[in-house]
Amino acid sequence: MSWSRFLLLLLLCEPVFAGEGYIIGGGIESDNADGLAGSLIGEFGLTEKTWLSAAAARNTVDRPDSTGIDSWYADVGIDHWFEPLGLRAGVAYWGDQDTLDSTDYRGSIYWRNDRFSVAANYEFRDFEIDLLASDFGPARTVGFDADGIGLTARVEITDDVDFGVSGMDYDYSVNLRLDDNRRLLELLAFSRLSLINSLVDYRAYATLGVDVGERRWELDVGRYRGEVDGGKTTSATLRYLNPLGESADIEFALGYDDSDLYGGVTFFSVFLFFYGG
Repeated sequence: MSWSRFLLLLLLCEPVFAGEGYIIGGGIESDNADGLAGSLIGEFGLTEKTWLSAAAARNTVDRPDSTGIDSWYADVGIDHWFEPLGLRAGVAYWGDQDTLDSTDYRGSIYWRNDRFSVAANYEFRDFEIDLLASDFGPARTVGFDADGIGLTARVEITDDVDFGVSGMDYDYSVNLRLDDNRRLLELLAFSRLSLINSLVDYRAYATLGVDVGERRWELDVGRYRGEVDGGKTTSATLRYLNPLGESADIEFALGYDDSDLYGGVTFFSVFLFFYGG
């Protein structure tokens, strides 16, 4: 589960673990563009209706000149269900403080019952980018921000089949497509884990899950458009979750991105989850 996978779980309205207890998970994701990510997640049930969540990830991407860029992701959140309404809030950091990073604040209000949930989501993103000296001026740090508004929904079609959708649209305080430093930003695009992929105009996902006994198959399909270049990326991921005893699961995932920005990329991940309480 990379940081993008963790966000998808948050967007689909349901806590990963319900009740008093905890889940801890970790794993790695790699792609054929020399991108590598390691992630840790945790969710803790303080009460039956209040959950704390946390995530941390590190991404490493090799540039075409054989140098690497390391970026970090960290996230903390809280969720309380008042039954049937609930509130969720969180803060996250993502990026490389020497290149491009952002601090994100999000909030959601949702309604759910045993079969259906729907949520209205808001996110404020505060970016900083460090620009090198060029013909346009000396080295400097430039700040800008973005407001995101979205909607998510999830429905249990049967006891073993569920379906979820999520979408978010962002409004930026500057027009990055007309920025004189656009070429510098595009240099950050060479993998699905590249920094530039945090600058999205919109994103939309759909998830179909099927439970087969204690095992689970899940298909994620998504699309987003880059704010800098306007290029679209379509992604599909197939996941398989298998129990390891009574208190652990292992998940394998295989996916493919088709991007106007960085081409076609195949990626694979494996994660372990441990449960208690």
